[in-house]
Amino acid sequence: MDSEPASPAYLKIIACEIALREICHVVSRTPNVVDLEFLAQGLHDTPAAGCAELQRRIEAVPDGKYAAILVGYGLCSSILNGLRAGPTPLILPRAHDCITFFLGSKERYQQCFSERPGTYYYTSGWLECRKRRGDTVEAGFGGFMPAGTAAARQRDFDVWAKKYGEEQARYLMDVMAGWASHYTHGVLIDFDFTKPLQLESQVRQVCEERGWQFEALPGDLRLLERWVNGPWTDSEFLVVPPGRQVAPSGDDRIITLAPRGAGFEVERRGDPPA
Repeated sequence: MDSEPASPAYLKIIACEIALREICHVVSRTPNVVDLEFLAQGLHDTPAAGCAELQRRIEAVPDGKYAAILVGYGLCSSILNGLRAGPTPLILPRAHDCITFFLGSKERYQQCFSERPGTYYYTSGWLECRKRRGDTVEAGFGGFMPAGTAAARQRDFDVWAKKYGEEQARYLMDVMAGWASHYTHGVLIDFDFTKPLQLESQVRQVCEERGWQFEALPGDLRLLERWVNGPWTDSEFLVVPPGRQVAPSGDDRIITLAPRGAGFEVERRGDPPA
């Protein structure tokens, strides 16, 4: 069933910092009143811990304050698996990962990934999140794979060796090189409001170092706009009623409501392991 907030609605957004600029741009133009909370990009690197932190943030939201909590995450390595709504319903885009947010729909996402296999996608958030954590852009240069030239690889190794030790740095280089071998293209998803950031020159440098073909792709904010403004159609969004949990659907819907009594448990941070 489709759902639409009363206008203007008082909403809460809890989202990954990867989409900070794009979400802020959409929120600046909405008639709704929105409180924003962004979480560190690395949460979905460890999905169980990431889901627990996301659950903690949801449970910290005061009862009855907002019409809905908008959760700015895709399925992203199963970070949403078992997430539970408290007294306030959750609104989640049906998205495999955040790239869907920047392409405008899960259908365009699927089309781009089918037409451009071996493509690594860049956005302002992917290029900036390392700076936000205090890392240098040069170390991995906005992606999480080593660059292609010998000098760039040595640069990455030196940074990782200083941070993690030489043995761990060598392991990371081997793993990242394995991932990088599957990519042939670097695509920048760009918007008019991000052009002053000169992202294209940064991504072109990445592609040159790695021997990839560069391409710029116009972004599309319509999915994020509908997420913030409504209506929340069932084809694009999952509305999670109070007390219900999220589960992967295993089909084109991407996410669905877990059956009642399914037994999902989200480990709270600080809880002893079972």
